[in-house]
Amino acid sequence: MIRVLIVDDSAVLRQSTRFILESDAGMKVVGEAGNGLDAITLVDRLQPDVITMDIRMPKMDGLEAIRAIMAEHPVPIVVVSSLDPDRDADLTTQATKLGAVSVMQRPQSTAAPDYKTFATRLIDQVKLMSTVKVVRRKLTKRADLPEGVIKGPAAAPQSKVKTDILAIGSSTGGPAALHQILSALPGTLPVPIVIVQHISFGFVEGLASWLNDACALKVKVGRAGEKIQAGTVYIAPDDHHMLVDRLGRLALSPGELVGGHRPSVTPLFESVAQSYGPAAMGVILTGMGADGAVGMQVLHSAGGITLAQDEASCIVFGMPKEAIALGAVQQVVALDRMAQVIQDLIVV
Repeated sequence: MIRVLIVDDSAVLRQSTRFILESDAGMKVVGEAGNGLDAITLVDRLQPDVITMDIRMPKMDGLEAIRAIMAEHPVPIVVVSSLDPDRDADLTTQATKLGAVSVMQRPQSTAAPDYKTFATRLIDQVKLMSTVKVVRRKLTKRADLPEGVIKGPAAAPQSKVKTDILAIGSSTGGPAALHQILSALPGTLPVPIVIVQHISFGFVEGLASWLNDACALKVKVGRAGEKIQAGTVYIAPDDHHMLVDRLGRLALSPGELVGGHRPSVTPLFESVAQSYGPAAMGVILTGMGADGAVGMQVLHSAGGITLAQDEASCIVFGMPKEAIALGAVQQVVALDRMAQVIQDLIVV
């Protein structure tokens, strides 16, 4: 039985969330809180497996509550809020930075056409997040990222082929992992970086802005036909697969979902393998499911360098685990060593 704490200042929304979750026989709502302050008290007393958390609340908002909970009693937190992607992207980014493992946008009403889809996704998210391991965060005025586990020194370069591109795929826990890696890389990195990160619709611009502010590298959302440049990071936009052609130009495709995702990591990796072959490097980070595993296998077969985040430093080990199981990964690396290993393996 998955024990859930619901935190929302609206009694009506707490009731509707309870109704959705308890429609699944494997879940039990053990408590409700109308603000972040009450939530902190209930977490200590009830010890829930998962928390659903609103952002805008009186007395203490969701961001402050997430910060305090992750410092004292770490629990997987799913943000469920009626956020506006145009106005509130920074709030989503902050929630993720503070330790929330997932963010969901609540429909405006139960009569909204996408409400049934939202209800199904909410149940699925809470179930999946209940299995996620979370780490204690230091309680400071800013959000500190969890420390990775040092497994050993950076490996020596495995290839003498000149490196022309770095491709990264990530999902749950990915924004924080990307922040830790990209902020540790120099602005003079001699290769472009292309990324697919699974994120709620409407929030990719906020993610790019947050990372750009934190990094020496330039971080932006990729645009169709754009020529990729060294020292720049390109993140796939909403609802489009992002590909790279042999001339180093981005292509965006509104094609079919791949493994349930659009954008998907696999098409990006496959296009990089086809266009760059052994001159490519691929990195697969924390995330649920198997997206990117097949693409990494193609990249590995093309002679590219392939790295995966290790289990100990992943929020969810799904995507790296699947790539490793396919024999597509040359080296498994702790998160806090990933930036250094990337730099050591780049051949200019």
